[in-house]
Amino acid sequence: MTNTTQCLRQNVDIELINNAKEALCHMGERLEKDANTFSLLGSAVRLKILYLFLKFDRMCVCDLSDVLEMKQSPISQHLRKLKDAGLLENRREGLTIFYSIPSDKKEQLKEIIENNI
Repeated sequence: MTNTTQCLRQNVDIELINNAKEALCHMGERLEKDANTFSLLGSAVRLKILYLFLKFDRMCVCDLSDVLEMKQSPISQHLRKLKDAGLLENRREGLTIFYSIPSDKKEQLKEIIENNI
């Protein structure tokens, strides 16, 4: 036997409904981006990587491999996902590619990560 709950309201608050729809319209794109960020942070490895970048500004795949004690290939895949989402940028110096958090994303990620771990 299933227990089904239904919403039974006596009055429809049209103003509330319209204001809520308007609020979603204004924030829709931002909420989509934030949802994507939270999805990426759902991986413990990616969360650790971003945490390390917040603490140490820039690192290469070799550095991350040593710190996380993982092979470079899976780390590179995580870095690619973070870079594709705009949460990381990279810069080549000779044969080494260094990754870092873009300055315009640093405060947002710092707030999300440091307030939730």
